[in-house]
Amino acid sequence: MNHKWIISRHTRDMSLLIEVALLIKKYQSTINEDDKIKILKELEKAKIYSPRFGNSKKSTLNSKINQLAFYMFGYKTKINGEDKFLFSPLGNLLLKHREDTKKRNKIFLTMLWGLQYNHPHSQTNEEFQLYPFRLLFKLMNEPKLNYKLYISEIAYFVVHQKNITTKLYDDLVKKIIKFRNKENREVAQIFLNDSSDILVNAVYECDYYLKVIMEYFNLIKSENGEVIVQLSQGKSTTRKLNNSYCTIDSEILNYIEKLENLYSFTDKPLKFTEYKLKSDVIKEIYNFYPKILVDEIEESKNYDILQVPKLISEFSKNKDNNTAYKFEDILVEGFNIFIDVEAQKIAGAGNTDIECLYLTEDRKFAVEAKSTKNKLSLINDGRLQFHRDKIGATYTIVITPGYVPAVLRDIKNTNSVIIKANTFSEFLYNSILEDERNINYREIDNLIINNLGNDISDEISNITINKFAISKNSLI
Repeated sequence: MNHKWIISRHTRDMSLLIEVALLIKKYQSTINEDDKIKILKELEKAKIYSPRFGNSKKSTLNSKINQLAFYMFGYKTKINGEDKFLFSPLGNLLLKHREDTKKRNKIFLTMLWGLQYNHPHSQTNEEFQLYPFRLLFKLMNEPKLNYKLYISEIAYFVVHQKNITTKLYDDLVKKIIKFRNKENREVAQIFLNDSSDILVNAVYECDYYLKVIMEYFNLIKSENGEVIVQLSQGKSTTRKLNNSYCTIDSEILNYIEKLENLYSFTDKPLKFTEYKLKSDVIKEIYNFYPKILVDEIEESKNYDILQVPKLISEFSKNKDNNTAYKFEDILVEGFNIFIDVEAQKIAGAGNTDIECLYLTEDRKFAVEAKSTKNKLSLINDGRLQFHRDKIGATYTIVITPGYVPAVLRDIKNTNSVIIKANTFSEFLYNSILEDERNINYREIDNLIINNLGNDISDEISNITINKFAISKNSLI
């Protein structure tokens, strides 16, 4: 299994998977064992799904959650030691437009376009470094292949491709053309001669799962041909290799070509070996949200403002020691997104970076923008207290990408709190997607007042998850 793409094959019923996603949201994205049982019971009660192993098998839902993660609906994480499923912007967008099939299909295609190997939630070997679905659609749109791709070709060639360049692509096309000229009996013999579980699994995953899932979203059409050969898997299982092929659905073709022009199949995927925490790389992978989709489904009204949280995360890291002032400026924009906050940059010697007024309570607070390439190593709260007194602020929010543990001792029993930059960014991002004109500061203010002297990043993450849970009335 380590020598090919591993395609998630837990279910091919995407309507079921969407219902599971909605129920995960209903339970505030908590995926502990008790909530899994509750979700299974709701699915059974609605006669949507009956788990093969019954409710006593608590892990039954794990496969569905893993598949949601594979197809980029979101990712699994821990917050305050609790298992959570954090939905991606595109995952949230698909659930929002799940009844509008044209928009839904384009959103899912975009999710596939951002899916990469190495994948955070796939067992595909780390040697594979490419965007698999970009390559698949490129081949299906290849004139030399008559704009079609056979299941046999995907299983025998494509899913074994570890990386891709223009030259490797040309070589792959030539191999497929040569293979396509063979008669069915020759193809049958080739598969029988190499009837390893790897190859049989490739046939099964591509034909029984992948093809069906892409057809559900009207991304492809398929034509089923005669059975070429029966392949054995284990002692008692057989898999059929049919002479079937896939073509791109004409309604989605124009959008595919737009995506390819901006995000090529030859692009290099993000690597976990780069100088970033794995959690930061995962967030970057799942935050794929191209403007071309926004324009395509007419969601462009909030695209520009969505760049604010992205830049907060980017500028906080101060990679080349030249974004410190940009970080202050973008945080001003970020706090002014709140409907009940006025923020203004002050900065300069002896001053806080940003002065804010929480309008509902007439409460002032200070924001200190601590961008740093390395971890923040010190907070001088005496200086922060001086800054607070100067503007009459109740508390100070220190926003930074990361810090050493001793920093928590610096703010203990003070009127300061820490919020990690990517956590604040994530909260704003989801808030803007939900309703950019009515983002309220009240929950964060309450949280700060009750947790002075602490890092409240995990609590902000919990608000992010709980705030955007779908109400029970919208579910089955």
